[in-house]
Amino acid sequence: MSGDATIKAKKRKNGALLGRTVFLLAVCGVAAFVVLAARLYKLQVTDSKYYESQALGNQLYRTTLTASRGTIFDANGKIMAMSASVENVFISPFEFERDSQDVEFIASGLSGILGVPREIIEECAKRTASQYQIIKKGVEGDEASLVREFIAENNLKGIYFEEATKRYYPNDNLASQVLGFVGMDNDGLDGVEQQFNSRLNGVDGRLVSLKNARGSDLLFSGYDDYFPARNGNNITLTIDSGVQYYVEKHLSQAVIDYDIQNGALCVAMNAKTGAILALANHPNFNPNDYLALSEAELEKLSEIEDDAEYAEAFYMAQLRQWRNRTLTDTYEPGSVFKTMTLAMAIEENAASAQDTYFCEGSLEVLGREEDEPIHCWNIYGHGTQTLFEAIQNSCNIASVRLSQRVGAEKFYDYIEAFGLFDKTGLNNTAEGRSLWWDENVFIDRYNQSQLASASFGQTFKVTPIQMITAAAATINGGYLMQPYIVQQITDNDGNIIQATEPTVVRQAISSNTSSLVREILEEVVENGTGKNAQVKGYRVGGKTGTSENVEQLSAAEDSEELLKDYIVSFLGFAPADDPEIIILLLLDTPSHETRLYISGGAMAAPVVGNMLADILPLGLGISPRYSEEDLKDINTDMPRVTGRNVSEARDLLSVRGFECIVEGEGDMVTGQLPAPNAYIASGSTVLLYADKELPTDSVPVPSLSGMSYPSAKQALESLGLFIRTTGAPKSDARAAVSVQSIMAGEEAAYGSVVEVTLINKDAVERN
Repeated sequence: MSGDATIKAKKRKNGALLGRTVFLLAVCGVAAFVVLAARLYKLQVTDSKYYESQALGNQLYRTTLTASRGTIFDANGKIMAMSASVENVFISPFEFERDSQDVEFIASGLSGILGVPREIIEECAKRTASQYQIIKKGVEGDEASLVREFIAENNLKGIYFEEATKRYYPNDNLASQVLGFVGMDNDGLDGVEQQFNSRLNGVDGRLVSLKNARGSDLLFSGYDDYFPARNGNNITLTIDSGVQYYVEKHLSQAVIDYDIQNGALCVAMNAKTGAILALANHPNFNPNDYLALSEAELEKLSEIEDDAEYAEAFYMAQLRQWRNRTLTDTYEPGSVFKTMTLAMAIEENAASAQDTYFCEGSLEVLGREEDEPIHCWNIYGHGTQTLFEAIQNSCNIASVRLSQRVGAEKFYDYIEAFGLFDKTGLNNTAEGRSLWWDENVFIDRYNQSQLASASFGQTFKVTPIQMITAAAATINGGYLMQPYIVQQITDNDGNIIQATEPTVVRQAISSNTSSLVREILEEVVENGTGKNAQVKGYRVGGKTGTSENVEQLSAAEDSEELLKDYIVSFLGFAPADDPEIIILLLLDTPSHETRLYISGGAMAAPVVGNMLADILPLGLGISPRYSEEDLKDINTDMPRVTGRNVSEARDLLSVRGFECIVEGEGDMVTGQLPAPNAYIASGSTVLLYADKELPTDSVPVPSLSGMSYPSAKQALESLGLFIRTTGAPKSDARAAVSVQSIMAGEEAAYGSVVEVTLINKDAVERN
C-alpha cells in the first residue's frame, strides 16, 4: 500500500472514531439533557406548587389584624361592654436559632413579666421553622412597656408585638348575667356576648409579606397581601343602667337584711312594651374577671379542706354566679298568681266588684280527702269579704271560689292565653320551660284539687320571666307582649341592621278587665298585704306572694324538726293608673333566724317599694305628687344653715318641717347636725351649734328591731343620731322597724343617719 493510501486509511479510521465519539457524546449529552430536563420539569412544573409553598412557608410573614368586637350600649347609649386596644406578644423561633439567641434567658424573662409558664415559652421556641408563635394575648400598657424594656436592655431579636383588642366592662358587676363574658379568644361564652357572638365578633384581617433570610422585608416581591379587619356590630339593649343600678342596690341589701340563703332575683319591665329595663341576680360576678368568686362565696368555701372537694365546690359556685335564674329557673309563684285568677274571673263575668266571699279558713274540694281540705293562710278565716277585700287579704278560699266559677277548661285556656305554657320568645337559648299539669288531668271533672291549688299559685312552676310577662298583660290593657332585651343592632358606621319593635302576642283580657285589675291591685298596696310597698307621692299597685321552696328543708336549731323554707315575692307596678314599669322580686329562702314573719308582704314588698322610690323619680323621671298627708311621711333634705343667724336658721328649718335644738350661746350657726343635704324623716329634731364645736365622738347604734317609729326616732335622737324611713308610712300606727342600715352595736359618728325599713305587721300572707 502506497504512503498516500496509508494516510488516507488512517484519516478514514480517525474520522470514523471521531464520528463515533461525537455520536456517543451527542447521544450521552442528549440523554443527560433529557434526564435533567425531566428533573427540571418535575421540579418547576409538576411539583412547582409544593416547592413554592415550602419556600413561601419559610419566607412568608403573616400578621393577624384583629377585628374590634362590637360595643354593647344600654338603652340610653351608655357603654356596658367595649373593646379597647391591647397587644399580643409573639416570638420568632426561626430568628432565635439563626441569631443564636439565649432561649432559656428569654423564656425566663418573658415568663416573669407576662406570667406565662417558662416551659410553655421554651416549647414554642423549639418550633424553629416558625416565625410566629403567640406567647400572650391581650397585653396591656404596663406589661407591654416592661417587655419592650426587656428587649431593649438585652438587645434581643425575635420578640414582637401585634395590635389586638380586649373586652372591658366599665360598670364591673352591673347587669353581669345579662351581658355575660368573653374568653381569651374573644368569643362570647355567656349572656348577650354569647347569644349575639356572631354579630359582635366581626372578621379578623391579615397582612402577608415576604422576608429574606435575615428577616427583612423583600421589596417589590409581589407577594404582599392585605385583608383589612371588619369590626363587629354594636348592640343597644333595652336595659336602663340607672334602673339596673337601683334594682341591684336594693336586691343586694335585701340579701343582707333578711339573711337570704339561696340567692335573690328581680326583673323590671316596661309594662306596655315588654322591654326589659333591668334584670338582676344575686350573687352576681364581675365579667372583667369572670373566673373569680366574690368574698362572700369564698367565705362559704373556706372550711373545705379536701382539694378535690374544694375544686368541685369552687366550680359549682362559679356556675351559680353566672346563672341567669330570671330566665332559667322555675318556681311556684304563690299568691302573686292570684292576679291571673282574678283577671280571668272578671273577664268571664265570674266575678264583679259587688260580689262577696266567705272564708272560714278552709274549704273542702272535690277530689281531696275529707281530712285534707284547702286551707287559707289565715287559719281563722277572713269572714265575709268583698272582691276588693279578698284580694287585699290574699285570701286562698276566695281564689278557689273564683277558679271554680271560671271552670277548669276555661282556666286552662287562660293559662295558655297568658303564655305560661311556652317560652316567652325572648330569643335566649337559656330560657327554661314551665311545669304544668297535663290538660286531661287538670280538667278532670271528678277532681278539682289541681284547679283549686293552681288558683293561688301552687302545684305548678313557671319561670320569673314568664310570670312577669303574664302579669304585665293583666295591667297594661290586656296585651300579652313579647319581652325583649335588644333594642337594635347597628354596624360600625351607625347604620341600623336590625331593630326590635314591641310585639303583641295576643290580647289575653279586655281593657275594661285590665282597668279593674289595676284598681284592685292598687288597693292591695293601699290597704292590703302590700302596704309595705307604698311610695309616697306615687300610686303603686301590686301583689304579695309566699311559696314553699319544695326543694329545700331546714333543720330547726337544737332540734330534728324540719322547717319549711320559702320563696317570698312581690309584684309591683307604677303609676297604678297608667303603668310604666312592673317589677317582680324573688327572695329565695330567708333565714329562719330572722325575727320577721317570713312572707312576701313583710320582706319583698318593702324592697320593691324602695326600688320604685328611686327608679320613678331618678330612673324614669316621673315626679311625685304629694298630698298634705304625704308630706308628713316623706324624708326631707337638711338645708345648709351654717353661717346663718340662729333665728333665720330656725325659720328655714321650720318651713322644712324640722324642730331644732341650739347648742351654745352665739348668734350665728357655726355647725349643724346632720350635715347639709342629708335626707332624714320630716319632723326630726336637728341640732344647731352656735359658737360651739361640733362633737366628734362616736356612739353605739341601738337595736331598733320591732320598735314603732316614734320609739325608734326617740332612741336615735337621744344619742345624737337621726332617722330616715322606707317601707310603710311612719304615720301607720301598726308600723314597726324590720331592718336598720347600721347594725345594732356598731359604732356610728355623732350626727349619722340610720335608715330603717318600717313594715305594717298586719301586711303578711303565706301563700
